[in-house]
Amino acid sequence: MTDNSGKSYHHIWQWLFPVLLALAGCFFLPQMLRLDGRELVFTNSIFAVAVFVGLLILIRKALLTAMLCHRRQWVIAGCLSFLLCISMAFGSSLDETGSVSFIQGKMWLAILVWSIIISLAVLLSWKGLDNCRERKSDAAAKGCFTGAGFDKLTDFRQLILMALFILLCWLPVFLAVYPGFFVYDAQEEYMQVVTREFTHHHPLIHVLLMGGIVQAVYKITDSYNLGIAAYTMFQMAVLAVIFSGAILSMRRRKISFTVRLITLLYIGFFPVIVMFSLCSAKDGLFTGLFLILFLVIKDLCENPKAFFSSKKKQLMFVLGAAGVMLFRHNGRYALGVFMLLLLIYSRGQRKRILLLTAASLGLYLLFSSGLGLILDAQKGGRQEILTVPIQQLARVHEYDRESVDKQDLETLYRFLPQEALDRYTPKLSDGVKSSFNNDVFAEEPLTFLKLWLRWGLDHPFTYLNAWFMTSYGLWYPDTVIDVYRGNTVFTYTYEDSSYFGYEVEQPGIRESKLPWLNEWYRRLSLEITQQKIPVISMLFAPGFLFWILMFTIGYLWQKKNVQQLFPYLLPLLLWLTVTVGPTYLVRYVVFMWVLLPEMLICLFGAQRSFPQRRLTI
Repeated sequence: MTDNSGKSYHHIWQWLFPVLLALAGCFFLPQMLRLDGRELVFTNSIFAVAVFVGLLILIRKALLTAMLCHRRQWVIAGCLSFLLCISMAFGSSLDETGSVSFIQGKMWLAILVWSIIISLAVLLSWKGLDNCRERKSDAAAKGCFTGAGFDKLTDFRQLILMALFILLCWLPVFLAVYPGFFVYDAQEEYMQVVTREFTHHHPLIHVLLMGGIVQAVYKITDSYNLGIAAYTMFQMAVLAVIFSGAILSMRRRKISFTVRLITLLYIGFFPVIVMFSLCSAKDGLFTGLFLILFLVIKDLCENPKAFFSSKKKQLMFVLGAAGVMLFRHNGRYALGVFMLLLLIYSRGQRKRILLLTAASLGLYLLFSSGLGLILDAQKGGRQEILTVPIQQLARVHEYDRESVDKQDLETLYRFLPQEALDRYTPKLSDGVKSSFNNDVFAEEPLTFLKLWLRWGLDHPFTYLNAWFMTSYGLWYPDTVIDVYRGNTVFTYTYEDSSYFGYEVEQPGIRESKLPWLNEWYRRLSLEITQQKIPVISMLFAPGFLFWILMFTIGYLWQKKNVQQLFPYLLPLLLWLTVTVGPTYLVRYVVFMWVLLPEMLICLFGAQRSFPQRRLTI
């Protein structure tokens, strides 16, 4: 009798808990989605029944798997899911109202309920990935990584053929948008070369490279467009070789020919990669250098003996690290923290790592400081570093001005004129920070810091919302990137989308050879065309790519696979530096799209496994 009643109770619990959790998930789902306050669109619909049935099946199946999981796996899955749910709840609120109501109880209940559901889904997915990796391992043991006839060619021939294929894929787009995407401060950088008045605001090496090529070709041909086209083709060639080298490295890791072919097609045709490979902004070359650095760090972490026995790999490390610091200022901070973590964690070869770091830093300083001295470049303002504090003060001034002390307002106006503060826009700090008084700040930095701290203690939620509004597109998958809405540039005014700059800034002019393809890229850049396609739209979302990165880190963490996990800390640190920038744009995180094949390969076990031990480099 007792046994039967116990079994009956256990059976009821197996159904009651999933049913209640599925119902709660349906009830709180509108809190996690952007419905513009129209909850009835979901709740008063048969679609909700389909969601309930799907959740019930998922929870029932996931519970059986979750019961066999280790406590560590539960903790990691729980943390990952909680952060994801916060991003969804906060992001939907920011999209709808421009702020997060931190004291809203229903939102926190929704986060709790969906954290449990997603934790179960994560644990189930990890089990599925384990099974997939085992099948891949069995396939590899049977010799499935044959590679076909292409792999009989030498490495150099493979590299050249793949680079030519990539360039061939990019060529129609180049002709369509001829002379290329000359945008994102392109005119400002070019004019520094023309006027010989240089600043450290933009990386000098990129200013000289891009502006120098454009100006040199213009002097010879008397055509600005030919100069822009020459730089675009130069960058295309460099990136094609780098991407081909990355695919070639997959062969050395015994990744199947099919996976490499898919990666090649992805590099050749996926619009985000194509656009920034044809764009004059520093983000293209930075992404290529970052990919080089990431891959050599993978070699360093997974097989340190082979890495230190190869002078070529060590040279690539130095060049990649120096390039990352030279082409993006925030690369210095991300790489600095990463190398410190690597030195703390590694054992046995710290002196060698320290030497490589010193060589990279020395090369960076040689070019950065050396060029600055030679060109007599003026120092940049402090507003770039103070972007978030400036935006936070501006938001308090915009929404809570009546509650602050008049003397504090007078102090603020010394650093930021009132007319600049009145230009405050929640998603973009450029309008305010451009008028920041660097001279006053240089004289009284503590005054600014004290004001910022004092207002922060009085308005903590305002400060958080100010930061979230300039960064949530980087962590909220459903974001529509429209940060430049209403801004007029050379040839158009931004409206629904600011996904990509698209245009050709003066002195260049668009001379499309394939107008139909040019129009397709225009719509992709300035309209929400790609965001109307379910599922596919996520491939264009920076927030979605970020959560793939987080899922990859979480999966490797729960597997205790430090060798493969450690390199992914570098893109995570770089992403963190971007969140304290002036806004959220695709250009800041292009490296996430380039790393996507590596993340998927890592998750699905398409490369050989390494012993799971403490890093002993």
